[in-house]
Amino acid sequence: MKKNSWLALATAASATALVLAGCSSDPGEEAMSDEPEATATESTDTGGSGEQASVDARACVILPDAVSSPRWENGDRPALEEAITGAGFEADIQNAQGDTAKYATIAEQMLTQGCGVMLLVDHQGAAVSVMENAQAQGIPVIAYDRPIAGADYYVSFDNVKVGELEGQMVVDGLNDAGVDPAEATVVYIGGDPADGNAAMFYEGANTVMTEAGITPAAEPPGKWDGEYSATAFEQALTDLGGEVDAVWAANDTNAAGVISILDKNGLMVPVSGQDASVAGLQNVLLGKQYGTVYKPFQVEAAAASDLAIALLNGESPEASMTLDDGTPFIAVDPISVGRDDVQQVIDDGNAAYDEICSGDVLAACDEVGLAPAS
Repeated sequence: MKKNSWLALATAASATALVLAGCSSDPGEEAMSDEPEATATESTDTGGSGEQASVDARACVILPDAVSSPRWENGDRPALEEAITGAGFEADIQNAQGDTAKYATIAEQMLTQGCGVMLLVDHQGAAVSVMENAQAQGIPVIAYDRPIAGADYYVSFDNVKVGELEGQMVVDGLNDAGVDPAEATVVYIGGDPADGNAAMFYEGANTVMTEAGITPAAEPPGKWDGEYSATAFEQALTDLGGEVDAVWAANDTNAAGVISILDKNGLMVPVSGQDASVAGLQNVLLGKQYGTVYKPFQVEAAAASDLAIALLNGESPEASMTLDDGTPFIAVDPISVGRDDVQQVIDDGNAAYDEICSGDVLAACDEVGLAPAS
C-alpha cells in the first residue's frame, strides 16, 4: 500500500464505507453483502456550538477501558469528540475503566439525560443491555470496533482480514526461518472470548495457518492482558519442553507478554500482533515480533462519526456489507506492518519517532532509515 496520510485514508473511508441513502426506511434493513497505557479520564466531554440543545443533538459514547489498548483515550476519544462537536452536536464520551458495573451506571446516566444516538464499544457483554434499553427508547445504537448482536450498525476494521494478516505473519516468519509450517510447533495466544472481535481474529488467522498445514501445539484460554498472556505462554512452553517455532498472538499487548518469556529463555521466533503500539513497533524493529496489523483509528473514528452525525441529522444510512446476523457493517481495511513499513505509522501521526527510537531500538531505527514525521 502506498504511504498516505491518515487524513487521506479517513476521507476515502468516509466516502466509500457509507452510502447515505435516505430512501432506506429502516436503519437495520439488510444492506448489500460482500463478503502501554493511557491515563484514563473519568470526566464527561461535551461540546458543540450551543445552538443544538435538544436530546436529539447528543451523541452518547462509552469506551471500554484504558488498558487493553492505548487507542481509546489517546486516539478515539479526541477524534470522535472533534468530529461530532465540529458538526454542531454534543458529545458525551465516557470510559467504563474495564468495569461492567460502571459501564451500566454510565449508560443509565446518559439515557436519563437523553441521547440522539449511542456509540458503544462493548466490554465483556456490558453493552448488550445498554443497547436494548436505548433501542426501547427509539435510540439507534452503533456498535463501535466490537460487534454487538442486534445493534443498528457495526463500524470496525475488517476483523477477519486482521486475523488473516496475522496468520500470514506466522506463515511467512516460519518460511523465512526455513521451518516447514506443517511441521512447526506453533502456540496460539488469542484474545478475550467475551470480545466478539476475538473470534473473528481467530477465524482469519486460523484459516491462513490451517491452509499452510499448521495445527496449534498449545492454545490456552485467551484474554486481553499481557501479564496473563506471559503466564499462559510460559506454562505452554514448559509443557512443550521449551520447544516453539512461532506464536500467533492476537494483539501487541499479548505479544509483549509472549516476548518477555521468549527473552527470558533466550528464544526469538516469529510472533504476530496488531494495534501498531509503540511497544509492538519496537519489537518489530528489534526482530522479536514479525509484524503488527496497523489500524489507523482516525479511519475508523471518521466512519463512525459520519454515521453518528447522519443519524443525528435524521438520515437513514445504508452500509456496503453485513455481518452474518444481518447487522449493517461499515468495514475499513487494516494494514500489515513489518520493519520496512514503520515509517508510515510515524508519518500518519500514530506513533512518534522519539518514542519508538529510544534506547536499544535506535540502532534498529537507523538500520531501516526511520525519521521523524515531516
